[in-house]
Amino acid sequence: MNTPLLDRQEAPSPSDRPGWNRATLPGLAVAGIAATLFCAWWIDFAPTTLIYGVEDVVALIERMLPPRLGDPGRIGVLALETLLMAVLGTVLAAIASVPLAFLAARNTTPHPVVHAVARGIITFCRAMPDLLFAVLFVRALGIGVLPGILALALHSIGMLGKLFADAIEQVDDGPREAVRSTGVGYFREMVNAVVPQCMPSWIGAFVYRIDINLRMSVVLGFVGAGGIGFALQDALRGLIYPRALGIVLVILLIIAAMELLAIGIRRVLLTPSALPPGLERIARTGFGVLVVVATVASMVVLEVSPLSLFTWIGPSIEVFGRMIPPDFDALGAELFDAAFQTVAIGVVATAIGAVMSVPVGILAARNVTPHPAVYWLARTWILIVRAIPELILAVIFVAALGLGPVAGTCALAIGSVGFLAKLVADAVEEIDAGPVEAAKAVGCGWWKTLSAAVLPQAMPSIIGSGLYLLDVNIRTSTVLGIVGAGGVGFLLFESIRTLDFDIAGAIVIVIFVIVFAIERLSGWIRSKLV
Repeated sequence: MNTPLLDRQEAPSPSDRPGWNRATLPGLAVAGIAATLFCAWWIDFAPTTLIYGVEDVVALIERMLPPRLGDPGRIGVLALETLLMAVLGTVLAAIASVPLAFLAARNTTPHPVVHAVARGIITFCRAMPDLLFAVLFVRALGIGVLPGILALALHSIGMLGKLFADAIEQVDDGPREAVRSTGVGYFREMVNAVVPQCMPSWIGAFVYRIDINLRMSVVLGFVGAGGIGFALQDALRGLIYPRALGIVLVILLIIAAMELLAIGIRRVLLTPSALPPGLERIARTGFGVLVVVATVASMVVLEVSPLSLFTWIGPSIEVFGRMIPPDFDALGAELFDAAFQTVAIGVVATAIGAVMSVPVGILAARNVTPHPAVYWLARTWILIVRAIPELILAVIFVAALGLGPVAGTCALAIGSVGFLAKLVADAVEEIDAGPVEAAKAVGCGWWKTLSAAVLPQAMPSIIGSGLYLLDVNIRTSTVLGIVGAGGVGFLLFESIRTLDFDIAGAIVIVIFVIVFAIERLSGWIRSKLV
């Protein structure tokens, strides 16, 4: 998975890229608009649906007021459980991703076949949604936190493995040659010459992934995989809306606090000027000790024995094995109709999210915002939206609008604002200040400066982030069916619930093909435009 938050290299102007055709961007824009309109027609999504949906959601929220928790002690325990699951899942993924990354990196892999296999494993883990892993592990291991931890770990390997391998491929060969000349073996060469160069990038990816996994872990309880999501689902099923809102506010507080902590850690560890000389090594050592302590505490509090981190393999292989051979005939055309519905939800939600995100992102950019109050208001809105997982938004829209893909589309569209608006703001803040100052010097107003000096510079990054958002939304839309928000997820979870694992196997293959194809397509488009 390409992550603009972590890998933000300066992109050349699209017209400067080899093989660039000036008709490419307009042509793709027309194709994107046509695809969005067709997908909207396919799922019966009218242009006014989102506006009316917001009104219905506001009415639902009014029914939730005032919020209450009911049992604060239990909610506190579940909240701590959610946080520790995210930490432990990320640590396990990082441990597994390091050797996998060395096998997947072209400059350190022992053989091309090993490289292909390692990259295939990483791609598979990245393409399969974490909630899908969770529901299968719950079926194999039973209800509890272990299935959730394993689901987070496996899905995280898809991101961490790729980022770790990319960092290895970008190292300077000079130190490797110097270490190799001393006659040390392969292992010592990697530890002494490659790992020190990769460590800053690895730390950044690790901290960012904990932030992501915390959002993911809050919804794992919907399938019995532990965490605060179970309490939220219980409140919603019982139509106890004030309690549900109270739990959502707790979730928002936890995720917002974690994001602020992650920002502080990245600033201290990855910005050389943030620390006095000589303290950088101490800070990284302290961070390592903190991770070890948090990992041990997670295993103790969650009652996860070290042995259970290995004994899960047998029962899980038995359940996964029952999906082979897959049965594509049982559902027939219904399967492929649901699969296309999943794609349509992701496409429409991405288009709506992009339209809403660009203005918010510009207002949230410190260097172009018209007023500090506007900046803080936009940043606060982004933080609030990002703190609510899309599945929870889907639950709210289903309760307000009813079952179907329209609710899923509205949920993903709103969730996209929190994701893409932040990337737009970051892209705008990183532009060259020279053209902006030149535009102001000749008397250009705010709007003219924005159109002439800001957007042309930020557009390549915005396009790349939008395509990455499409990848993310397609993955997310595959599991929205668990709460009745449309897509192929409903068929998947029903087949697992009824123990029709051969049908589930067919659905899993279809999901993998969809996500993989969208990822390759968006990657190709990014290579042409960004």
